[in-house]
Amino acid sequence: MSTQDLSHSVAPSSSPPSVTAKLINGGVAGLVGVTCVFPIDLAKTRLQNQHGKDIYKGMIDCLMKTARAEGFLGMYRGAAVNLTLVTPEKAIKLAANDFFRQLLMEDELQRNLKMEMLAGCGAGMCQVVVTCPMEMLKIQLQDAGRLAVCQGSASAPSSSRSYTAGSASTHKRLSATLIAWELLCTQGLAGLYKGLGATLLRDIPFSIIYFPLFANLNNLGFNERTGKASFAHSFMSGCVAGSVAAVAVTPLDVLKTRIQTLKKGLGEDTYSGITNCARKLWIQEGPSAFMKGAGCRALVIAPLFGIAQGVYFIGIGERILKCFE
Repeated sequence: MSTQDLSHSVAPSSSPPSVTAKLINGGVAGLVGVTCVFPIDLAKTRLQNQHGKDIYKGMIDCLMKTARAEGFLGMYRGAAVNLTLVTPEKAIKLAANDFFRQLLMEDELQRNLKMEMLAGCGAGMCQVVVTCPMEMLKIQLQDAGRLAVCQGSASAPSSSRSYTAGSASTHKRLSATLIAWELLCTQGLAGLYKGLGATLLRDIPFSIIYFPLFANLNNLGFNERTGKASFAHSFMSGCVAGSVAAVAVTPLDVLKTRIQTLKKGLGEDTYSGITNCARKLWIQEGPSAFMKGAGCRALVIAPLFGIAQGVYFIGIGERILKCFE
């Protein structure tokens, strides 16, 4: 689950926050958002990775079975990766977005949707430096419980098999650090960036859909007296725009999840690339497979944008900076 575009879901105001305040706000929004919606993101990953016979009938069924088999904390497998990397991810995105806005827009006070969209896309492309390895590691941990069921294991898997071909079995508890180390030792840095193309194909269209849709929806609630839309209107605009964009790019998210999943269950296919994955998915599971987890994605993205709106509206970053003045 990437906290994609949270820092740009807020309508511009007459006194925009500083870059430092935006960074703090984005980091806080990401940390709170990940904590709140991570179990739904875990369900999305497991539903998208199901091949053939379905282990889970839907999001609720997946969460209930996960809680029973792995406990409450089992629903937060992989959350530590997101919580650790969400702040550097946000720092890169904010710095890149500011750079591209200055480069593309002569007058930043003048709204230009095309330039804003291009700036967001540029920032999204830079963000994948962190997003791709972050999601790569997160997916392995999220899918571990599903693999245990596929392999007929009564307990959660403990990495009895290596995640990389030709590597010795470690017999250690599965962790992001262990997976990252194995990938670096066997495949180099490229191992952590498997699925980079699919990540870009998902995140760029998301930005293209989200930015203009949010701007237009938010503009419908513009108040001439205050010079901006109300918090409630901006909150709903962010939720709607984020959900629509998330559902629209779900097919690309499914491909990314399948490609980045290193450890496969019994009889599950491996993929050599985006085209190969799309072709196998279409032939073997039909067109509906491309929308697996769409509801979960909408339920994940909408609260993330709502939480971001709340953090920016309260001005947590500004309040923290004032304490150090």
